Amino acid sequence: MKENKLNSQQEQIEKLEELGSRLRQCRTAQSLPIEEVAARTRIQARLLNAIEEGRLDQLPEPVYIRGFIKQFAEAVGLNGVEFASTFPMGSSLPLLRSTWKHLPTAQLRPIHLYGVYILLVIGAVNGLSFLVRRSATPVAYLNDYPQQNQQLPAPNTLPAMNLQQKLGDNKASEVTQRGQNGKSVQVGVTLKAKSWMRVVVDGRLEFEGFLPEGTQRTWAADEKVSVLAGNAGGVMVEFNNKSAQPMGAPGVPQEVTFAANHKSRS
Repeated sequence: MKENKLNSQQEQIEKLEELGSRLRQCRTAQSLPIEEVAARTRIQARLLNAIEEGRLDQLPEPVYIRGFIKQFAEAVGLNGVEFASTFPMGSSLPLLRSTWKHLPTAQLRPIHLYGVYILLVIGAVNGLSFLVRRSATPVAYLNDYPQQNQQLPAPNTLPAMNLQQKLGDNKASEVTQRGQNGKSVQVGVTLKAKSWMRVVVDGRLEFEGFLPEGTQRTWAADEKVSVLAGNAGGVMVEFNNKSAQPMGAPGVPQEVTFAANHKSRS
């Protein structure tokens, strides 16, 4: 029995290291600090760090660890239920059985312990479900998460698409056409799905955070506007009043720079 318990614990440690590594990759790909994830999930940052680093000895019981993994995954845009279901729960029932032989038969029978155990499990599950519902936060969904051995690109190596060519290149109007407030670069976005966004205008950070479906925003610049989206397929972008186009594929991070010289670079 002791050997089975050790094997179960080792399996939990190995799986936690795997899941924690994938969560860290997804979080850093979106440039999300651990403190922001902690604020959205209402889970202490030290527990989130323990999950990312696979430190099982610094975490509570497996049922709570699975709940924390679910909330962490949803906060970075993953399917929390599916992602957390791979974490092994183990079983504490054999340990309960081993204690029955030390109890007087007339005072407590095994059937009583079964009832107490079931009530405790039901109470824990209901309490965890309540906490998860209260802490639910809209996130950008990355639907196609890479497999175990596939690495997410670092933020500074995200591929860029020359959307300005797709939106049309009319150099003759570059001098005469001006956007709002006399700016030469005007970029508008319409959210077809929830997405995390970061917008930098002429080197200044103008917006960083989550935008819900249906949001419409416009930014204007003298030189360039850089847009980074966590769910590129859910963001329709319009450059200098040209036809709107999706930034990229659904569930994929994408960064595009719109410049007065009609060049896009990541």
